[in-house]
Amino acid sequence: MADTLKTLFEALPTEGFFCSLRHVRAHRETLTVRRGVPQPVTLTEDVGVMLSVVAQGGHGYAATSDVSLAGLQRALERALQWAALHARHAAYEVSQYPLMHPVGEYCGPGANQALDWHRGELFARLQQEADACRIDPRIVEWSVTLGRVDEEHRYLTNGGGDTLQRFRYLMPGIVITAFADGETQSRSFGGQYNGYCQQGGLGMLQAAGFWGAGSKVADEALQLLQAPNCPSERMDLLLMPEQMMLQIHESIGHPLELDRILGDERNMAGTSFVTPDMFGHYQYGSSLLNVTYDPSIREEFASYGWDDEGHASEKVWLIKDGILQRPLGSPLSQQRAGLTGVANARASGWHRAPIDRMANLNIEPGTQSLAELVAGIEHGVLMDTNVSWSIDDSRNKFQFGCEWGQLIENGELKGVVKNPNYRGISANFWRSLSAVGDVHTRKVMGTPYCGKGEPNQVIRVGHASPACVFRNIEVFGGAA
Repeated sequence: MADTLKTLFEALPTEGFFCSLRHVRAHRETLTVRRGVPQPVTLTEDVGVMLSVVAQGGHGYAATSDVSLAGLQRALERALQWAALHARHAAYEVSQYPLMHPVGEYCGPGANQALDWHRGELFARLQQEADACRIDPRIVEWSVTLGRVDEEHRYLTNGGGDTLQRFRYLMPGIVITAFADGETQSRSFGGQYNGYCQQGGLGMLQAAGFWGAGSKVADEALQLLQAPNCPSERMDLLLMPEQMMLQIHESIGHPLELDRILGDERNMAGTSFVTPDMFGHYQYGSSLLNVTYDPSIREEFASYGWDDEGHASEKVWLIKDGILQRPLGSPLSQQRAGLTGVANARASGWHRAPIDRMANLNIEPGTQSLAELVAGIEHGVLMDTNVSWSIDDSRNKFQFGCEWGQLIENGELKGVVKNPNYRGISANFWRSLSAVGDVHTRKVMGTPYCGKGEPNQVIRVGHASPACVFRNIEVFGGAA
């Protein structure tokens, strides 16, 4: 198919203008056992191409699932029609459009291995895990799920560009709900949105602690059922990686997306409190805050060799020693804003145009162990695993709720508390960062469900983070 696709592309009449073809083949499968009962397997196969042109002073694109020469020709004609229309109404100079002709191959971890996906054996293991969740009659709802996506991306240009990328994504999940005396509490493995999703083969499930987690998660749900509400007061806050990933995502990732900063997303997913003049000097966080766009952690969910417009990815610092350095902007947005960004023009599939998206957005580890982080807190609370979130359109004022809370007094972990929440303002919250955990406290996490754009595009992102301590944060519980 690869050689055939290239032959068909080269047969298209593309002389005198830039043309690229992006071919995506995705195979998705999900296995679920709910309340001990195997659910129907979900299977999807999604294949198609998008042709992009820069021609006649405009930029146009068109997608099709008809990967014949006739289908590609029709898509090319439609893309040229859109380019002609764009030339009359363009919001940016087409001469700024970055024309890339990359060559090479990238293979994510596990993607070059034979698929050891034996459905019957996996269902038996999921069933075993589900049975382990039912440790008490108060466990009233439980599900264990495992999703897999195998993808192949081919990018061709009429200037000789030719890249091939292969990926294998795994998405494990456990969600358990306990109920008694009118009280309901839920606990999950990595959050209710597959927070331990990573690239790789089935071996990553053991490394992430998925097999054998069911009884522990169920026990914690029961502990929450009997726990008092989290107190409401200002105190120090120790956030574990399962919550840090959302804190990073909402209050650093989305505010730094350059199309939001430029106003492109204002009427859809919102804008940003960050303005172009802040880069290079703005104190985004304390001097302990170091944030990178990093595709080099290969198992992380959004590691890749090139983005969907052929720009090579590399690790760069977005925030260094607390100072804002770079936005999350593709080369086109970079040229419009006059700022240096990253390779993050990404699309959710072959039928969507690339836009500025987060990829792997990480906090760099510090030097303190988890025991040292706890020992440094006189009066505070540990929170883990997001359960709810709310943040304004400019990604500044927020409040987040967590599944798990545990009080800290005089440097020691104390009792469990339920319904722990905290609130703050992004611009101030990160300046209260007072301690950063070492690499042993770090977890590589992510989500398959980052939504943005019009029409909406749901895309995969990765967030690796250590545990972090924030001073004097407004905390509140379920009684507040």
